[in-house]
Amino acid sequence: MRIVNGVLCLLLILFTAVQYNDPDVLLWVLIYGIGAVFTGLAAYRPGVFASRRLAQVFALFLAASFGGVTYYWPATPDWWMQDVWWQTETAREGMGMMIVTAAMLIAGLTVLRARRG
Repeated sequence: MRIVNGVLCLLLILFTAVQYNDPDVLLWVLIYGIGAVFTGLAAYRPGVFASRRLAQVFALFLAASFGGVTYYWPATPDWWMQDVWWQTETAREGMGMMIVTAAMLIAGLTVLRARRG
């Protein structure tokens, strides 16, 4: 799990870096940045999730990411097709939220293991 979380952390850091020309750069840097922080903690310091407070904060952000997926779910037909997401910002935003949520779920497995042990 350490390697998977580490790779996801690096991926989310790269996603954060390429937001420089996005019209809503601060929002997406925050979304990807929070995901990067939690996946980084899950990869390199999983023991910190034994803290009840941090586990609660993680659960709050995980729930928020599910809310984000619901809010940003692409309404564009065939949004998963490359031609669509290459040109449609809302499709890219929806997929970005899906990726962050998937990364947070994987980090959540690490959180559960840390809380048990």
